[in-house]
Amino acid sequence: MSMDLPKPITDYVEANARLDIDGMLKPFQRDAVFIDNGKHFEGKAAIRQLFEKEVIPVKAIFTPDTAREEGGRFVVEGPAHGNFPGSPLRFIYRFTLSDGAIETLEVTL
Repeated sequence: MSMDLPKPITDYVEANARLDIDGMLKPFQRDAVFIDNGKHFEGKAAIRQLFEKEVIPVKAIFTPDTAREEGGRFVVEGPAHGNFPGSPLRFIYRFTLSDGAIETLEVTL
């Protein structure tokens, strides 16, 4: 990825490109919140289950093409490709970072 993003975001995106669940989880805080189109997943265990059920089986890989800082969050946009209806779909990822880790990630279409 050539965009200049904070390390936790870069680490997450690069791990997602490998479909590496452990790598995807590593940049999250232990009690992080992942909001997937309105559904809340709190803590790494819940986020792992989300990845195991909804990301890995359909090989969903997010490829960011734009990024900006907005209201204290990093907003990263781009398509996600995979074996799911409508692929590729364009997503917006809103990252809130704290103490060098992802505190909140909100994903919307």
